[in-house]
Amino acid sequence: MDVLQTLKSERDRAQKELNRLDAAIKALGGSTGTQRSPSQRSSLNAAARARIAAAQRARWARARANKGQKQNVVSMSKPKQKTMSAVARRKIAAAQRARWAKIKAAKKARK
Repeated sequence: MDVLQTLKSERDRAQKELNRLDAAIKALGGSTGTQRSPSQRSSLNAAARARIAAAQRARWARARANKGQKQNVVSMSKPKQKTMSAVARRKIAAAQRARWAKIKAAKKARK
């Protein structure tokens, strides 16, 4: 009888240890059940896929219908074109011609 009690107490101890390990695994976010591999995906039945597809078609139809209307869009003003006066343009052109004349004169002097 002593052997039987020893075996039962050993079984109880092992059961407590198993429960403790299961609790630790559960606390860490794992599960004791079977887990799917990352390559497996959950599948939807045909009716669910049809509902999702119909909802997406409706969203696209609304988007196409409202294409001309702005929805929650903040329009940015275009930056102003900076125009140069004719006088300023002539001054810049004259200065550039003077620079090129100076470069050509220095080139001629080297020869």
